[in-house]
Amino acid sequence: MNIYETKSLGKWVGLITAAFTIIIILFFTNKFVSQFKKDEQSKMEIWSAAMKQVTVMGNLDKDISFPVEVLTKNSTIPIINTYQNGKIKFIRNIKKTTDSVYLYKLLEEMKSERPPITIQYPNNSEEYVFYQNSEILNQLEYYPIAMLIILILFGSMSFWIFNSTKHSEQSLLWAAMAKETAHQIGTPLSSLMGWNELLKMEDIDQTPIIEIERDIERLKTIAERFSKIGSVPELKYDNIEEVTRSSYLYLKSRSSKYTNFTFESNISKDLKIPINTQLMSWVFENLIKNSIDAMQGKGDIKITLNELQNAIEIQIIDSGKGIPKSQHKTIFHPGFTTKKRGWGLGLSLAKRIIEQYHFGKIYVKSSEVGKGSTIAIKLNKTDNN
Repeated sequence: MNIYETKSLGKWVGLITAAFTIIIILFFTNKFVSQFKKDEQSKMEIWSAAMKQVTVMGNLDKDISFPVEVLTKNSTIPIINTYQNGKIKFIRNIKKTTDSVYLYKLLEEMKSERPPITIQYPNNSEEYVFYQNSEILNQLEYYPIAMLIILILFGSMSFWIFNSTKHSEQSLLWAAMAKETAHQIGTPLSSLMGWNELLKMEDIDQTPIIEIERDIERLKTIAERFSKIGSVPELKYDNIEEVTRSSYLYLKSRSSKYTNFTFESNISKDLKIPINTQLMSWVFENLIKNSIDAMQGKGDIKITLNELQNAIEIQIIDSGKGIPKSQHKTIFHPGFTTKKRGWGLGLSLAKRIIEQYHFGKIYVKSSEVGKGSTIAIKLNKTDNN
């Protein structure tokens, strides 16, 4: 299991835990609200019975102090009591009590929400009690939504802070590793340059010495690339076709004879765009090496350059094992690798160089498992920094 798979598993565990927590909160909140509704309904049935007692006992000149107390105890539930013909008899806990238009509109709302409680009098006349949820119950019904919004905001903020901190730490780590690598290469490189100069003075075949010089220059280039990681590179207008072709020719000359290389340029030979030559060469070589590894040294690699309206598109096409669609984005994540050896930093560094330093884009344009892949790079023609 690579680093990214472990991280992805952790994300899923976190999401499932969060979802489970939200479900529990919603379940118990909904249960509490349902119980509260039943309690209010019971209160209104008691209130309606008290209203009946006040009307009946009041006409008989009996003591109605207790039912009146029951009626006055309700100070939260909005009530409209109507006659059988629909006219309003009594209202309670409602604002705008003098606005008849408002009251009858509110009455229609109450009718649509729930059936009324019927008060049946001894003379066979009826009255109806309509009511709405109390303000407290309304607030409780919106509580789960408010809780969800708070949880989402909190989770989003926590994720953003964690992500920013993680990326900052990764950047510092990469920069430190790169500079230390450049420093470590520098010491034996200086020694090799000295020994090579001594060999030139000897009366021996100079052919191997020329090859050694080329490799020394190569090591100097690599050390310079590593030293640039962590600092903002300087972009200069350079010939993108020459830079791409140079990396292509270097790897072609050092690859297996079973690897067929093709280079196709559909752009002007003198077209220059803002790039850092050292870092851009590193990207091309990384991608071409990955293609060679994907083919296990046997197959076809094609490099194409196409000119778009405001950008240059460079494609590295191989006939390798392909990339599953689920991995099209994750292959650029730090730590992701399908090799038994390797840290999974090559493509993530390439993405950093293209997107953060050159303000371009790198992505899997197409891929089919068992048939090959196309990695595309888009670079702006002008400096958009």
